[in-house]
Amino acid sequence: IDIDSPAEKLSVLPATRSSEDVQSMKCNWTNKQKVLIFSTRGVSYLARHVMKNLRALMPHTKSEPKIEIRKSFSILNEVVELRNCNKVLFFDMKKKKDLYLWMGNVPDGPTVKFLVENLHTMEELKLTGNCLKGSRPLLSFDEKFDKESHWKLIKELLTQIFGTPYHQPKSQPFVDHVLSFSIIDNKIWFRNYQIVEENGALAEIGPRFVLNLHCIFEKSFCGMLLYENPQYIAPNLKRRLAKMKASQKYKERIYSKVAFDQTKPKESYTYDKTDEIFQTKLAENAEE
Repeated sequence: IDIDSPAEKLSVLPATRSSEDVQSMKCNWTNKQKVLIFSTRGVSYLARHVMKNLRALMPHTKSEPKIEIRKSFSILNEVVELRNCNKVLFFDMKKKKDLYLWMGNVPDGPTVKFLVENLHTMEELKLTGNCLKGSRPLLSFDEKFDKESHWKLIKELLTQIFGTPYHQPKSQPFVDHVLSFSIIDNKIWFRNYQIVEENGALAEIGPRFVLNLHCIFEKSFCGMLLYENPQYIAPNLKRRLAKMKASQKYKERIYSKVAFDQTKPKESYTYDKTDEIFQTKLAENAEE
């Protein structure tokens, strides 16, 4: 080895170094996004398992014990800031049936509220796909995200939340799965696929769920309403319409019974002697 060469002179370390010298280290971790994933009290077991799956897929996340909200959601901003996070995924359960997902940027906003539908966990699906824990994903978005302004905003928010930062300390330097976001029937369909081969073959891993957009707020959990989905139908209204449809069959059966009772003759058939005019005694004539 030629020590006198310029390349070797740069790589040779000094023989002695003082303990007071500060060793400069180049840091490549510039995108320091941190996501806090937590929920309210009373969420279902499916929501708990999905949160566990998301924490396993996203190494830049933090957890927080369940919180009980009585008055306003603005207290969540303090919780997120105390955990030194700037993004949040907050699951809220209503009436032990309806699961809502609040996705936002803290503290400046915006915040998007979704209704979570068709929720399935990794353990429930038992799919063949698999990926390395902490690996960085590819984000695949439907082309419909670029057509309307509110979908563009949601796309940017999804990119910042689900995209693992480059050189994140807990992440692995591999890209072996794809997070797919597709818009079907004005809803966001979330899927997670393993990259099986280099030719593009995929195998689904899970979890899977559907996000039904409700509204978008200007700030974090508060502020002016920027957008409200006109096609959104509240779960209470859906259940009420389903009950009305089911009760319609019962009403029709009752109405038909009442109509039958009204048209039913009150007296039996009366006997008329003139009906015997055309009756002949064929049997008696045959005997004679």
